Amino acid sequence: MKKSIIAAVMALVTLGMNAQVKTPAPSPKAHLEQVVGLTDVTVDYSRPGIKGRTIFGDLVPFGKLWRTGANANTTVSFSEDVVIDGKTLKKGKYALYTTPKADNWEVIFYTATDNWGTPDTWDESKVALKANARPEMLNRLVENFTIGVNNLDNNFGVLELSWEKTIVPVKFEVPTRKTATESIKKALAGPTSDDYFSSAQYYYQSGDDLKVALDYVNKALELNQDKPFWYNRLKSLIQAKLGDKKGAIETAKLSMASAEAAKNMDYVKMNRDSISEWSKK
Repeated sequence: MKKSIIAAVMALVTLGMNAQVKTPAPSPKAHLEQVVGLTDVTVDYSRPGIKGRTIFGDLVPFGKLWRTGANANTTVSFSEDVVIDGKTLKKGKYALYTTPKADNWEVIFYTATDNWGTPDTWDESKVALKANARPEMLNRLVENFTIGVNNLDNNFGVLELSWEKTIVPVKFEVPTRKTATESIKKALAGPTSDDYFSSAQYYYQSGDDLKVALDYVNKALELNQDKPFWYNRLKSLIQAKLGDKKGAIETAKLSMASAEAAKNMDYVKMNRDSISEWSKK
């Protein structure tokens, strides 16, 4: 009887240890990804609900810094520099804070994104950008705090903060023309020296076509005025594999001299060892 009781107790203890209670979060997490023109915009935030409360001017006081959501920082990321309120915000990830007012909101992009709510100590040097946005009244109720990226155009989008019967639009401009132009110019200009070097490296390592590898590494060297020591190192290895030991030694000497100037002793040693090996009859 005692053994049965003990076994039952142990089973209950084990069940308690293994149980994982799952309940809905009071402020569910949300993740948003949107491409605006050629710029990736990502938003991560939590969505508190109204739950019968008065929000702006009460739960969220006017004139005080608000975390703009719930729980951990609401974050906004831009893959390219954007312009907000006539000011440039560098590409990157930012915590989003706001100071709501009845007729104007201050919107703040803050570089530290690891706070739970607002920072214990506000650091003005971490403010990447401040902008002003005018709140607008909605004719419907938004139960859960919502962030959207809407009114999309190739050159701009609008970050919309909505809750209760208020929506705050924050327009941002994206550098679509600049990004597209640079991409077109790069494509029309043809492969870069690094493109040729990577291709030569592939053919050398795979052993598929060493002559093509040599051709590509030569083109890489032609396009790069600095003649990087790792370029010439690869060329010497290709030449040696093709049986041109004399050419490989001369190229290795060029690589070694450049490596010495750059104080890269690893490449100096590799070239020296190779020259010694290839010099043997």
